[in-house]
Amino acid sequence: MTNYARAERELLADLLLREGPDAPTLCAGWTTRDLAAHIVVRERRPDSALGLLLKPLAGFGEKVRLARAALPWDELVAQLRTPPAWSPVSNPLVDPLANTMEMFIHLEDVRRGGDTWEPRRLDKELEAKLWGNVKLLSRAALRRLGITAEIEATGFPPVRTSADPQLRVTGDAGELAVFFFGRQRAARVTVEGPAEIAERLRNARLGL
Repeated sequence: MTNYARAERELLADLLLREGPDAPTLCAGWTTRDLAAHIVVRERRPDSALGLLLKPLAGFGEKVRLARAALPWDELVAQLRTPPAWSPVSNPLVDPLANTMEMFIHLEDVRRGGDTWEPRRLDKELEAKLWGNVKLLSRAALRRLGITAEIEATGFPPVRTSADPQLRVTGDAGELAVFFFGRQRAARVTVEGPAEIAERLRNARLGL
């Protein structure tokens, strides 16, 4: 069985080296250097997340990220490519669960940061893993927004959040992953239904 977290990580590291540290990404205000530093800090400095729990430490995580971003580019990408085995989010036991979606989304953040891109052809197994994440993520997001929908990924049975959904959201599993992870405008997804509700979904703050 393919470890898609590892495969997507390798593709991301290779792409970062090709694009360089100053290329745009889908993450507002972040270059490729900022994005790479975010991933490395997430895996190597779990203490940087303390600011999410303790208000007085709110700026600590950003200071840690900026310090990591100052590393030479090749060194920063090398750290991203090879996470430490002790990391709580990338050790061999949790890597596929914690990082398949994470690496896929960040790879697309870089791929789609410019003006010209096309969706990749994904393995059916990877699509199934992404679709599993989309089903969980989309249900939570739609419940929070008070929107009901039928969501259908190409080649998979649709899911409904109510018997009489307001919207129908369709696309390939990878595109739906990009959409429901908060990159709606960069996803090749069709949203059918009342225009006002569809636009509210397209403009909502989605993802984790």
